[in-house]
Amino acid sequence: MNKIAFFLSAGLTSLSLSVPAMAATKIQWWHAMGGENGAKLEQIAKGFNASQSDYEIVPVYKGTYDETLTGAIAAFRANQQPAIVQVYEVGTGTMMAAQGAVYPVYQLMKDQGEAWDQSKFIAPVVGYYSDTSGNVLSLPFNSSTPIMYYNKDVFKKAGLDPETPPKTWAEVESFSRTIMKSGAAKCGFTSAWISWIQTENLNALHDKPYSTKANGFGGLDAEFTFNNDLTIRHWDNLKKWQDEGLFKFGGPVGGDNAPPMFYSQECAMYMNSSAGRAGVINNAKGFKVGFAPLPFYDDVIKQPLNSIIGGATLWTLKGRPEEEYKGVAKFFTYLQKPEVQADWHQFSGYLPITEAAYKLGQDQGYYEKNPGADIGIKQLTRVTPTENSKGIRFGNYVQVRGIIDDEFAALLGGKKTAKEAVDAVVARGNEQLRDFESANQ
Repeated sequence: MNKIAFFLSAGLTSLSLSVPAMAATKIQWWHAMGGENGAKLEQIAKGFNASQSDYEIVPVYKGTYDETLTGAIAAFRANQQPAIVQVYEVGTGTMMAAQGAVYPVYQLMKDQGEAWDQSKFIAPVVGYYSDTSGNVLSLPFNSSTPIMYYNKDVFKKAGLDPETPPKTWAEVESFSRTIMKSGAAKCGFTSAWISWIQTENLNALHDKPYSTKANGFGGLDAEFTFNNDLTIRHWDNLKKWQDEGLFKFGGPVGGDNAPPMFYSQECAMYMNSSAGRAGVINNAKGFKVGFAPLPFYDDVIKQPLNSIIGGATLWTLKGRPEEEYKGVAKFFTYLQKPEVQADWHQFSGYLPITEAAYKLGQDQGYYEKNPGADIGIKQLTRVTPTENSKGIRFGNYVQVRGIIDDEFAALLGGKKTAKEAVDAVVARGNEQLRDFESANQ
């Protein structure tokens, strides 16, 4: 059964809880953050709980993003859903289609009498999670965008200026050749996320439509159109560069093999999420790390547009006791506080989701003390997003990303040309869109 069918087949009857007098109302928050970020998330919840006595946010780690979403769907069917669930950005289409299951954040805040001003959020972040009327559906929490990391020491050894990273793909290629010829490193660059970085963001930066219907924002009947000259050219280049050793594939999905190739100084440049900044610095032993925006093709566009985001938001699920929703709204107000957001951003490496949190970081001198920490923010906000750079929104998109990985592997393996591989992604991806559409009409 389709995920949405799971949601919609569930009843929406509220659960009745027996709460002792004066006891704080417990509110479950299911999330997908492990490790240090998970510990910080727990700390944020404790901060809210200590700030008042009426409500207690109870964070529950549910595994990966996939596992968290699947678990929430199963819980909803059993009428045991949490009030809050963290859902990654590619699950937005799935959540939006479950209209009877979600309580849109703009409506929640209005109903519960909490102040709500979505203009305070960074535009490309909030735009990704808005409906066609501009209403925000879920609360941005941990947002990121891809950037380029580079090894300043390798650049210096190769005779390149360590303070001047490549801006264009032509420069990435020429810098890589210089680096390899000098013996400063064995490979020029690697990348995580062929889907997110080298396909989705590639098209956004160059103002190319990813699909019809405003990249899926306009309806479930969208069709992929990114089998354009740009994507085919870029995939073809990646194949050629891989064959020459200039580029080394970081692996499917998130590209788990990419970070070690950068940390070991095998590859001089590395593209991945801005949220990985702290991890990169901690793991880059013995060399200085530089930070730069993603490269672009300057013969396609003179100045690139904004990149698009990754990460996750907090969705409110219906079917909980009414008193919980007042607590959820107050918690969401707490999460938007500049000091809370700035602290989370500076600890985790995720973007500050509000202008006030970014300004607070500037006032604190954080970006002066931590060069490169604002590269992602600047890249994301350097222009007003167009319909092509606002983001993407599709059902079954997790499956489509898997198809992208399959076809890219076929390209690198010499089984298909770049055109054949990209055309296959679009054809197979459109089948996924039609399956999703038919299940949710």
